[in-house]
Amino acid sequence: MGNQTIIDNSNQKLKELIEEFSAATSLTRPEKANRLMGQIDILSDSVEGLGLIYAAIEDLSEGGIFNESPWSDPSKLVARLVNGTLKSGHPNSTIELLSELRLLAIAKGDYKTDVISAKEAEVYIQEVLVSNLEFVFNEPVEETRLTMSEHELGKVHNLFKFISDQIHLDDVKGTLAEELTLICEQRPVVTEKQRKIIALVKEKIELDPNKESDQKLLSFQRSIYRPTQRTADVKVEEYESVLGKLNNTEIYLEAQEMGESMLRYGLVSQFHAVLLKFLIVKEYFQTVPVCLGLSPIGETRWNEHVDYLSKLILKTVHIYNAQCIYGLAKMLENGIIAREAVRSGLSNIGEIKIHPEVEARILKSTTNPHQSVSARQYLIGALFRILGQPLGVGQGNNPTCQSARGISMWSQHAPAKLINIVQTAAVTNDITFRFEGQEIKASVTGQGLVQTLDYNLDAVSVTLVPMLDRVYNEMMLRGSGRAEDPHKWVNPALYGQWIQIGFASAYDYFSNAIVDFDGFVKVFYAMCHPEYNGNHRLIYPNPVGIFITSSKGEMLGFHAISLLRVDKDPSDEYRAYFLNPNNEGRQDWGQNIKPSVFGNGENHGESSLPLHEFAARTYAFHFNDLEAADKVDNVPLSEVEKVKTLAKDSWGKAYTWLETKKKW
Repeated sequence: MGNQTIIDNSNQKLKELIEEFSAATSLTRPEKANRLMGQIDILSDSVEGLGLIYAAIEDLSEGGIFNESPWSDPSKLVARLVNGTLKSGHPNSTIELLSELRLLAIAKGDYKTDVISAKEAEVYIQEVLVSNLEFVFNEPVEETRLTMSEHELGKVHNLFKFISDQIHLDDVKGTLAEELTLICEQRPVVTEKQRKIIALVKEKIELDPNKESDQKLLSFQRSIYRPTQRTADVKVEEYESVLGKLNNTEIYLEAQEMGESMLRYGLVSQFHAVLLKFLIVKEYFQTVPVCLGLSPIGETRWNEHVDYLSKLILKTVHIYNAQCIYGLAKMLENGIIAREAVRSGLSNIGEIKIHPEVEARILKSTTNPHQSVSARQYLIGALFRILGQPLGVGQGNNPTCQSARGISMWSQHAPAKLINIVQTAAVTNDITFRFEGQEIKASVTGQGLVQTLDYNLDAVSVTLVPMLDRVYNEMMLRGSGRAEDPHKWVNPALYGQWIQIGFASAYDYFSNAIVDFDGFVKVFYAMCHPEYNGNHRLIYPNPVGIFITSSKGEMLGFHAISLLRVDKDPSDEYRAYFLNPNNEGRQDWGQNIKPSVFGNGENHGESSLPLHEFAARTYAFHFNDLEAADKVDNVPLSEVEKVKTLAKDSWGKAYTWLETKKKW
């Protein structure tokens, strides 16, 4: 049966069900409504199906589908409530979807009503769109992933694809500029989300360079499409011939402008790849650090390894993987490239033959793979980005926070080890780890947490994560049944020997309760709070387990993050700065606990919270048990109570609390 026939049949069935519903008596109406809503739910599985629903929206509305419901009066709807309703599942999500289509039809003049004007409806739809960018770009946040089924996610993504194809976005420019700023401030390794927003703005919004409100969005656009004055009306293919006509001073100024453009938002233009390779081929070696936006320290490292790096760049960088240039610049700044083992490792990967299954994963993770860029180039380019931006690693829409945390940790503290793991995985499509003296081989373990891999990842992550996930899961199985949290043994085995042996968990496996939370908080503060730990700083990232809570503070599940440091923020308050490897460091965890990513002393890629708020969501961490004992008594009870109150009034409602004292 052809696609058109299926659509025609679906349309016919929809019309029949609308007629039956409209003609129903009060007795039969609920049953007819259920059948109609079920058909709408099925149709919303595709954008074509949504088109059929949209065409019938006036009949649905006039037939009474919204009667005696919170959606009955479109003028009284609140845009910010849409997100929560869409996450609540069928039938609420289905009637919410109908509500959005009704307002879209009113905004476009396809459905006339006296209740709300076309302009008011358009403003409402714009607000809904901007407050649901996670659905527009199919990048759900943690809470969404934990609460929505695959069908519901697909349905809602289709709705926003349908809406964004038909609505003007002029009135939400400020919100989009703020959204881009906050994403870019995190410097994610995968830059597709901000590139999609920038492309959407370019396609949908007329920007006026003379308007202050438009200048920020234009600045984002230029970083990708026109990073320098000379690239304004030039195609990428023509740029090299433009460069060939410039004198030395003009070349230097062009490189300077290009470097500044990249550093502004961490976004790299295709033009940048052309310029960088041109400088190396033409032996403008002293200008390369300017093109890369390097500090004097980064420039010194470039000069030390100029021959090695020149060959590596010419072999790796291409206009279709240009984003890796930012990662390379950061590798020069953070000094990782100065390590002999790192340079040797990158050289080795340049010679490997990638396993066909790994190659397929790498190409699948690349938005638009180009035949002139090999999977190996994409992989080395991704290594530049991971090693240069270890806090930009994300897990995509995968339940693999443990794996993402590991990749980030190794890239900071064991970069050569990471390269070596990547090489083994890329060549053999397999990895091995030791756990308590026994080998764990990914290929002979059972299924991990990932059933279907989401490919919205960098090439390093798609190479490693399917195997790391299986190894981690096997370690957890072997460590379970000991009446303690298996992470106590799994974390040091998975991540490395810098993980402290001491382990504190607020959750007691034996009693399925929260035990001695006061003692737990005291140990946490004694480990990381400068005023109670002898003013010591954290040296290595601490693998911390947190309770994920909804915007209402309700318990949703567990999540793995890395506590990176505890410092005073600009307002002199102690904050926890941490890596959250999910798609988005900004969240709403209820009780007004909202991790920030910018403006409170965060480095790129860090999330942060006031320390007591972070402690109130923590349930497990590692510590030095030889040092903690004489420091726990330094922690005042007032601090403990502050944390405990927040914990008990949120995720704590899901557990029994016992005061029994534990030996920490």
